[in-house]
This record gives sequence, structure tokens and C-alpha cells, in this order.
Amino acid sequence: MNQDCFLDPQLETLDRPSLVGLQQSKLKRMLDLLWNRNSFYRCKWERAGWKSAPRAEDFRRLPFTTKQELLDDASCNPPYGSNLTFPLQDYIRLHHTSGTTGKPLVVLDTAESWANWKRCWAMIFRAAGVSRQDRIYVAFSFGPFVGFWAAFEAAPEIGCLALSGGGQSSEQRLKAIFEHRATVLVCTPSYALYLAQLAHEQGIDPAQSPIRLTIHAGEPGASIPSTKERIQEAWGARCHDHAGASEVGPWGFECHRQPGGIHVDELDFICECRDPKALETVAPAKSGELILSNLNRPGFPVIRYRTGDLVCFHQEGRCACGRCFQLLQGGVLGRVDDMMIIRGVNVYPSAIESVLRSFREVAEFEGLLSQHKGMQQLDLRVELQPGSQERGAALKERIQQELRARLSLRIDVELAESGSLPRYELKSRRFRAK
Repeated sequence: MNQDCFLDPQLETLDRPSLVGLQQSKLKRMLDLLWNRNSFYRCKWERAGWKSAPRAEDFRRLPFTTKQELLDDASCNPPYGSNLTFPLQDYIRLHHTSGTTGKPLVVLDTAESWANWKRCWAMIFRAAGVSRQDRIYVAFSFGPFVGFWAAFEAAPEIGCLALSGGGQSSEQRLKAIFEHRATVLVCTPSYALYLAQLAHEQGIDPAQSPIRLTIHAGEPGASIPSTKERIQEAWGARCHDHAGASEVGPWGFECHRQPGGIHVDELDFICECRDPKALETVAPAKSGELILSNLNRPGFPVIRYRTGDLVCFHQEGRCACGRCFQLLQGGVLGRVDDMMIIRGVNVYPSAIESVLRSFREVAEFEGLLSQHKGMQQLDLRVELQPGSQERGAALKERIQQELRARLSLRIDVELAESGSLPRYELKSRRFRAK
């Protein structure tokens, strides 16, 4: 077991002043390094008026970084862009973003930066209650999308047996979970629900599997109460949310006390919550865009990166788990650019999922967006669980009533044939143009 991949657990329980002091020390080293070695950030900061390395106290005046900037830089400096702090021969891992929001961004990591990914995942596992006795099954394709690569590689570092689901069908993955007596399932929330549905279709009760914990990322679902409840009920296991991004790293996790949101790993990241338009600081309990700066990934750094994730900062304080890390109430609430204006009403996809997942009879759904008389309209296609079709008309009416009561919006619902809607192993794309 590689002890280098462990952070001292005592660091996770630092008081707030000590934590901020540690962040400032790491930030100073990072800013000095980037000024001297990273042409992307040095040029960016010089254009903003800096003539020497920014100081830690200058941090809040530094310009924001966007994904489009990184994509444009990669186009101008092919193939990997100029946001590389070290010579190319120092990099040992290449991944890219999922591409769900546009052109994929290629990201590279040095051995040091990749070790940090694994350390972050060691914290995620530890916070969820994973121990050396666990067997971790990662239901993931292991393609170039960074996804759960670090989770798979961190498992042996904490003494766990890591089981790969790469190159397997869903049926084979179900069989492997039982055959190898896996105790922890790592996948997207949508895929956990699909595996459970598939198990029932095969006459298998997933709640009787050895799985005791599930850890999810890729979608906001595992922080949506109705979705979390569905996963926990289906698998008879405790469900934990996690958040990360290829260009940032694995930045958030849900602790074992499950306080109704996810913690930001503030040993590795500085977080801010800003109004997406004015970019002013948002008060606690108000939603805004999450801005992140990584402190331990010098190979491919991002400073004041606009994640596009909509979050709500909880008032600072020590969680029952012992950590003083910032808590994001409700986890990632959605994407800033995912907000739909349906007949004048602001709606996020997560709000619609929250309603639909509260109906046990709903197996899958998709939203179809169209324009009608100059306004955006949303129609929903809903697929019911086997055995629920005979009550379809009554269920359809109940779903429409609940949507109207919760969202103050009338949304037409169409019942889809069993098995006709797509299932997703990676990030879902449930809302699309009609």
C-alpha cells in the first residue's frame, strides 16, 4: 500500500483559520511557479497588468479562467495548448472532457498531479466510509474521458481490491458485482438506477447484492433527494455524491454524516461563489456559479476557473464529520447554462428530475424542447417500470399535476414504450431539441 497517497487525516479537521493559512501558503507557491514556468498564465496575467508574480493577497483581483479560453489556447498552440507548466516529456497521463457541453478539452497530468488526483479520491473514499475490507467495482468504460480513472487507481492505494467494469456489457457487470462480492459501486447515478432495473428484469434483487455503498458523479442526481432515495432503496446501500471535472480535478465529496450536500475539498481547492452575470460574490444561502482554483495540480493548473456549476454555499462552520470545509447545500444544483425558460418560468433539469424520481413507477425520461409562438416549450416522454403500464393514464395525470404544483408550470407528458428511451453509462443527455 502506497502511503504517499494518503493525506494526514488530521489535516481534514483543521480549524478554519489554519485551513485558510495552509491554502495561502499553497497559493503563493502556485502563483510563483506559474509566473516562472507557465506561459498561458504568465501571458494572461501580464495582459491584466501584472509585471511580476501576483501575490496571494492579489488573488481576488486575478482574472477568471474559462473553458473556452483553454479550448482557444489549444487551437492556437496545438496539440495541447500552453497551459503546461513543465516540458511535455514530464507528462504521463492524457484524458479529455466528456464533450457534453461542446468540443472536448484535452488535459495532461504529470506524475505529481496524477498522484494528487488519487489522493483526492482517497479522501472521497475515506469520507464515505470505505475501508480496506471493501471491494470497489467501477462501472465505467475506461475510455479517454477522465471519469472514474482516478477512482479505480486510488482503490489499491488505500488497500482495496479494485474491480474494472471496462469492456463489459451491463449484464456482465451485474454478474461481476455478485461473483466478486463487490461492496462499493462507483458509477453515474443514472447508470446505478439502470443496473437496478436490469437486475429486476432478470429476476435479481440488487438490494440482496453485497453492495453497501454507492458513490456517484457525472450528474447532479445523487444529491437530488428523490434520486438518492431511489438508488438507496434499489441497492439497499448508502448513496454518496461526488463532484469533479477533467480540467479541475475531483473537488467535492459527500461525507458519511450526509449533511444534505457535498463538501469542497479545501485542502486542494479554493472555492468562490459568484453571480454568473455580474461575477460579484454571492451571499451564503444564495445560489451562484462555483469558481475553483486548484492548489496541488501544477502540471495543468486552473486559477479562478468558472466551472459553470450552480451551487449554494452554506454558512461556514464545522460539520458533524469534523471538517470545516465549505458545504454546498444540495450539491451541484445544475449547470448555469442549463436553465430553461419555459413559457416565462425559470426551470432547471434537476428540478424536473426531482419530481419524476419521486414516482417509483418512472423508469426513465427525456425532455423535448421546442419553440411555440415565440416561447420555449417543454414536453416530457416518460417510460414506466414494467408492471406499471396498466395504470399509465392515471400516472400520467398525477405526474402532470405534481409538475404543476412544484414548478408552477403545465408540462405535457407522453408515455413512452418500455425500453424505448436511451440509457446512459456516462453523463446523461435527457433534454434536447425536439
